[in-house]
Amino acid sequence: MYKRVLLKLSGEALSSKEATFSSEMLKRLALELKKVTEMGVQVAIVVGGGNIMRGKFASEIGLPRVEADKMGMLGTMINALAVCGACQENGLAAYMQSAVECTRVCDIIDYRKAIDVLENGGIVVYGGGTGNPYFSTDTASALRASEIGCEAILMAKNGVDGVYSADPRKDPGATKFDELTYQEMIEMELNVMDLTAASMCKDNNIMTIIFNMNEIENVSKVVSGQKIGTVIRK
Repeated sequence: MYKRVLLKLSGEALSSKEATFSSEMLKRLALELKKVTEMGVQVAIVVGGGNIMRGKFASEIGLPRVEADKMGMLGTMINALAVCGACQENGLAAYMQSAVECTRVCDIIDYRKAIDVLENGGIVVYGGGTGNPYFSTDTASALRASEIGCEAILMAKNGVDGVYSADPRKDPGATKFDELTYQEMIEMELNVMDLTAASMCKDNNIMTIIFNMNEIENVSKVVSGQKIGTVIRK
């Protein structure tokens, strides 16, 4: 169904109620990614940092936004290392790049090297967001997907199986969308991704598929063409 996709993972998807990281979840993720690459689909990953650093915590302790965002970027790097390690432990070649320069940890962003890894059967895991404060990992996902020519962004959500007209946990009358355009998403003010990310995906004709990450097998189902979650198109 796809040649190259980018999987956007929240930091919370890697955690459990008891710990910052879930070893079970990391292993399941690695095995699912291995399955997808064996299907012939190239996969890059952008990972968030919410299991390590949340904006709410930063505001509670009085941190300036810029400093809080720097902490968040470092959190995404820790998560990227965890994903790479889990993949390598389960027989899948993984290579990390970061927008924040840290030469003792990983290489800086280089789209040409990333494409080379993908075309040789490995996965690329991006940390550091965009490398700038005030930009979300949604925007980082759209940016990286545009750089390396991804056809789709797979946006894995915790316990959310698509886009709804309202929060289904609060509004029993909320309806789920099977498909939307980016313009419809913006006009209806649906809280799916930030406007910068939406505009970049629209301009570069990259579709976004929102689905439930709690069922990890959804990744391979989505790339094989099964209709799961909500698709957002140009």
